[in-house]
Amino acid sequence: MVRFIELFKPIARFFPDIKPPDRKVAFNEKIFWTAMALIIYFVMSQVPLYGVAQTGISDPLGALRVIFASNRGTLMELGIGPIVTAGLILQVLAGSKMINLDMNNPEDRSLFTSASKILSVVMTVFEAAAYILGGTYGTLQVTTEIIIMLQLVGAGIIVLLLDELLQKGWGLGSGISLFIAAGVAAAIWWDSVAPMGPMADGHYLGALISFVQGVMGRQDLRALLTRQQGLPDMVAFLTTVGVFIVIIYFNGMRVEIPVSYARYRGFRGKFPLKLFYVSNIPVIFAAALFGNIYFISQLLWQRYDSTNTNFWFNLLGRFTIQGNQYQPAGGLVYYVVPPTSLSLTLQDPFRALVYTVLLVVGCVFFAVTWVEVGGMDSRAVAKQLLDSGMQIEGFRRSEIPIRQLLERYIPTVTIIGAIMIGFIAAIANFLGAFGSGTGILLTVGIIEQYYQILVQERITELYPAARGFLGE
Repeated sequence: MVRFIELFKPIARFFPDIKPPDRKVAFNEKIFWTAMALIIYFVMSQVPLYGVAQTGISDPLGALRVIFASNRGTLMELGIGPIVTAGLILQVLAGSKMINLDMNNPEDRSLFTSASKILSVVMTVFEAAAYILGGTYGTLQVTTEIIIMLQLVGAGIIVLLLDELLQKGWGLGSGISLFIAAGVAAAIWWDSVAPMGPMADGHYLGALISFVQGVMGRQDLRALLTRQQGLPDMVAFLTTVGVFIVIIYFNGMRVEIPVSYARYRGFRGKFPLKLFYVSNIPVIFAAALFGNIYFISQLLWQRYDSTNTNFWFNLLGRFTIQGNQYQPAGGLVYYVVPPTSLSLTLQDPFRALVYTVLLVVGCVFFAVTWVEVGGMDSRAVAKQLLDSGMQIEGFRRSEIPIRQLLERYIPTVTIIGAIMIGFIAAIANFLGAFGSGTGILLTVGIIEQYYQILVQERITELYPAARGFLGE
């Protein structure tokens, strides 16, 4: 009987593909291709969609855009949303055993990659069609709608290929991580020092510039720290700095298991199990889930329930329009979009509580699922240790005792780490952190990953003999 995942195999031949390098790519060349991917992303983020009027465009994603590395009204309208959504769907299917996969099998990993690529393109087409049919760009002629559709699908495929280019070994890390970090960094920089204005309070947009203006104008302490109309202020800036410090601190917490190298007696080391064992994966998928609920409910409301009279659609979401953005006013969507300032949080603490619970539960679910699907469970880690020639001191060199020891730690750090990630992200969102709490969490994890990648690349560049030891 043909497995569901194998149905994607014949279709994958018709999709564009990046071939992995057949040689050792030099470090400087990897830096070049990584920089080129980032430049292409920034250029696409500034190129407006042809056929779309740039004034009065409604924004279905609003503040969630920074997480999806998207920019309203440009080629990056959809950002990495379709790719993350496709991964989310496949992860849930694999975690629930609805599709049978063995990620230790190279053929199954290849099928999973092909399925992710195909589903990403399908989700790009779906989301592009939803944008157009939902009236996001207003009433358009059929020819214009087709042109916009082709632009969004073409841009989505380019983003997919850029991500594949880096992951196949031509660059460093992954395109998704790179674009998220770049988008969050740009948002933090803009909210901190943007020389745009004057705004409604007579100051420039950037929080630091506004603070200096307030000091020079000898304003009182409250006016120096807070601003009205949701403008970036010093409370949000200090929250951003504080969240970075807290995440970096907890990110360094780990359980270290002493190991020895069986081939070389006397060589000892430590196998670290970090508190944030699955890194930023849970919050990426939780944010993607919440973002898709927001996106779909907004489109349904705009097309079928703009008067808020349909009971069933009201359960999913009710909205009000403020400026060019949709603000949740009720239903499920009201509780999956966080209040983005301390004042909004205090106005409705129940909403903040429900959002926190939903985010924490979502992070725990995706963390546990990812450990099982991504080959990070006790059995897979024990096998990896044995295959690499390692053994845990005090235990015989066998998979069963090593697995039993790891089972004491891995499930615990997975759940506790996911709870802490969800809680920190929620609190940062409530205090209005620049780039959102979720975005900061993702950025810290991504920066750490790139640091480790850069260190490893430099070591293997200077000492080629270390490649085998590092698993390359």
